[in-house]
Amino acid sequence: MIRYSCDMCGRSIIPEEDVRYVIKIEAYSACEPMDGDDEDFDEELIDDFDEEDEEELENFDSDEQEDVDYKTFRFDLCSKCHSKYLQDPLSIKSIRRSRFSEN
Repeated sequence: MIRYSCDMCGRSIIPEEDVRYVIKIEAYSACEPMDGDDEDFDEELIDDFDEEDEEELENFDSDEQEDVDYKTFRFDLCSKCHSKYLQDPLSIKSIRRSRFSEN
């Protein structure tokens, strides 16, 4: 039996009883055309990136992956943490709240 736990709070998620949410995040550098190249920018180049290319990125050695500006993350969340995540996905509110003490 596969066991899941929430990656935020650590609570066990029982598949038969609880709803499990999966959060996937991709981080990569934005490739923007250089000034004056807007009309020459070819949308087909973006479409040519397919699943094989993505698999090649995932199969690099760890040393090679450090040089690549692409990273994926996958998290399992319980329903309570999923609701919290949707309200503040980048934790901006909690960061701002912790900067100042209430005197």
